[in-house]
Amino acid sequence: MSQSAIQSAAVPEPLARHEAEKKPPENPVAGPPEQPSGAPAKAAEKPKKNRISGGFFRFVVTRFLLIIPTVFILVTVVFFVMRATGDPISAAQGGRLSPQELQRRIHDAGYDRPLIVQYFQYLGNLLHGDLGTTLTDNQPVSSILVHYGAATLELAMLSLIVALVVGIGLGRIAAKHRDHGADAGIRVFAILCYATPVFFLGLVLKLVFSTWLNVLPSSGRSSLSTDMQFNRLVSPTGLYIIDALQLGDMHVLLDVLAHAVLPSLALGLLTAGVFIRLVRTNVISTYNSDYIEAARSRGVSEKRLLSKHSWKPALIPIITVMGMQIAMLLAGAVLTETTFEWKGLGFMLSNYLKARDFVAVQGIVILIAIIVSVVNFIVDVISALIDPRVRY
Repeated sequence: MSQSAIQSAAVPEPLARHEAEKKPPENPVAGPPEQPSGAPAKAAEKPKKNRISGGFFRFVVTRFLLIIPTVFILVTVVFFVMRATGDPISAAQGGRLSPQELQRRIHDAGYDRPLIVQYFQYLGNLLHGDLGTTLTDNQPVSSILVHYGAATLELAMLSLIVALVVGIGLGRIAAKHRDHGADAGIRVFAILCYATPVFFLGLVLKLVFSTWLNVLPSSGRSSLSTDMQFNRLVSPTGLYIIDALQLGDMHVLLDVLAHAVLPSLALGLLTAGVFIRLVRTNVISTYNSDYIEAARSRGVSEKRLLSKHSWKPALIPIITVMGMQIAMLLAGAVLTETTFEWKGLGFMLSNYLKARDFVAVQGIVILIAIIVSVVNFIVDVISALIDPRVRY
């Protein structure tokens, strides 16, 4: 009898069957073995975390709720600053009315009551959408905001387009030609744009393009014939570009755009100077990072590195700063609209300040504060969506 037969005979049959069950199969079936019912799932099988999750919505709600105390503080500051020189009626009408008539109007408006009582009454009126009535022309402040707010919105949007096109375009060129002649020239241009007062730049543009070259109008939002065309509209929006598109008249549209060129350039170049320096700095910083060096070592072309790999991360701080630049645009709109007689909120704010109509000034400032707060909220949300470093 052979040695293998002797060994087979020496092993009992139940034990041999048990040893055979312990051995894994030589050709296992594809796929992972079944886990016991109580075993935890592997980490690799966990579903991917969705970026727009509950944490993101909590972030959005928190940022939105922060608008309320921001606007409340601004309303409070504006109210008490406007009352620092006395009641609005005495400021606007003092010297024009007899003392008896002046006191009667002050009493009828409630300005002879304690200041804290006036403050809470004003807050109550704000909650009902009542911003008061102007003292110089006796119009509801809300109607002033609706009528002239569209003009300021149109100017701000056109100026922002100019700022983005000029700022991002020249900033990328400066980063591409770093420390060369083009870079130096663009940096000097950015400093001039940022440092030049907007009213002075507006006067220079009017002198060159309206007086010397006579190719663009120097003031207003449109010509008299275009204004007459707009009177035909049943429901005008106040945004002249959109109203011109509603009319379907190319001559009207070209006239509106021609009037908007110089104000948009004057206000847009102010912000473009900031964008040029910001884009240049961030693109260069990203271009010198470690992952760019790794991509370069893999043979990625310099053009692709600059246009794709280093450009998108550089957008994050630009979008973040854009909220503050919107506030600068609205602040600069006061001088721009006055320089070009662009009848928007800035133009009216200047007139009401001259007339010391603090009720109208208060309403316009509060609207601008709300716009800036909402724009910053939108910028925060966009930054959270595109920047993975934001934590909810």
